[in-house]
Amino acid sequence: MNRLLCLPWLSLGLAAPLFAAETRPNLIVILADDLGRGDYAAFGTKDIRTPSIDRLCREGLTFQNFYANSCVCSPSRAALLTGCYPDRVGVPGVIRHVQQESWGWLSPHAALLPQLLKPAGYHSALIGKWHLGLESPNTPTERGFDFFHGFLGDMLDDYWTHLRGGQNFMRRNLEVITPQGHATDVFTGWACEYLEERAKAGGPFFMYLAYTAPHDPIQPPPEWLAKVKEREPGISEKRAKMVALIEHLDDGIGKVLAALDRLKLADNTLIVFTSDNGGNLRFGANNGPWRSGKEHMYEGGLRVPAVVRWPARTKPGGLTERLALTMDIFATLCEAAGVKPPPLIDGISFLPTLAGQAQPEAERNHYFVRREGGVAYAGKTIEALIQGEWKLLQDSPFAPQELYNLKQDPRETTDLAAKEKGVFKDLAAALRLHIQCGGQVPWQH
Repeated sequence: MNRLLCLPWLSLGLAAPLFAAETRPNLIVILADDLGRGDYAAFGTKDIRTPSIDRLCREGLTFQNFYANSCVCSPSRAALLTGCYPDRVGVPGVIRHVQQESWGWLSPHAALLPQLLKPAGYHSALIGKWHLGLESPNTPTERGFDFFHGFLGDMLDDYWTHLRGGQNFMRRNLEVITPQGHATDVFTGWACEYLEERAKAGGPFFMYLAYTAPHDPIQPPPEWLAKVKEREPGISEKRAKMVALIEHLDDGIGKVLAALDRLKLADNTLIVFTSDNGGNLRFGANNGPWRSGKEHMYEGGLRVPAVVRWPARTKPGGLTERLALTMDIFATLCEAAGVKPPPLIDGISFLPTLAGQAQPEAERNHYFVRREGGVAYAGKTIEALIQGEWKLLQDSPFAPQELYNLKQDPRETTDLAAKEKGVFKDLAAALRLHIQCGGQVPWQH
């Protein structure tokens, strides 16, 4: 193995922008938290109403095979903002406010997307959930964002109090703040305010809008829950609460889209909508036909909704079978902005696919990792590796590795590890190389 190729970049490697200012689009990433692959109406799910997500699907390009970089939050967010497999930037697991339960530390050597976009004239803002560090030097404005209005932590204990473990992690830049209202409404309001400001200021912008919904606790506003129960007779309480929380989220997304229309920003704005991992089945999520959900390396934990709308480049109502990962968003947005990404990132731009051009599948392995504590994980990792139609996974550090043929068995019903020993051996060797690469980067500080 060439050890050098495993190392993350050691400098930002910033280059002059490739495109003139007037050709650069505004960039928006809307990230849901634990949204199931099947939890929007355009997927075909009958008990949910999501007109805003459906609008994005109708007006943009839907990815049928989009994967989060991990089955839990922080690693996928690290991949999104660095274009790298998360353990290569020090985030193999969830970063938490309790040190004994925290399993990552964002590498100081990693170049984040807002840092790359700044020389091209972009103003960058994070609205909502950060989840990549609670203190200096790993806060949003110290890692490249010009503006931060949101929540530093991993999850809210309550959507109205916004506390986590009795602590307030809500910030405006570095200032501690105490906003009022349901967190989804708060983040939506802040996003619309930011769009108003950028419309007046002019110049391209990057807005990363990271909602906490529909992550637990499942606390929809009472009027939204009542509406779902009235419309869906016989729905379980658990499912009704999940549906209501998602429909409320969808309403917030709709307000953001309306603001773009009102401010005449929509035509030159590239929007990516996706989720950080699959839905949590314990709380009534719908991951479509795929096995399992959040926290697990089966398809239900990794496959996520993904749609891109860019009126200047994407034809409305399109579908693509191209396999892409969260980290590919980084490379795509860099290319759209005319910015050269750092060397040795893992993400690959899917911009040609957005433009309707033929784009062959990348010849690469697709690797997924999660490090976790507690009795079930003991500080060890679980992983998966997809190579072509084959998938190797280990869903518990104390369980054997499993092998599935996703083309013939997309629901992962038949473990072929004992039968396909040659394939098993090859994928296991490839997985070990990824683990070695990630092991070169510290994940504690």
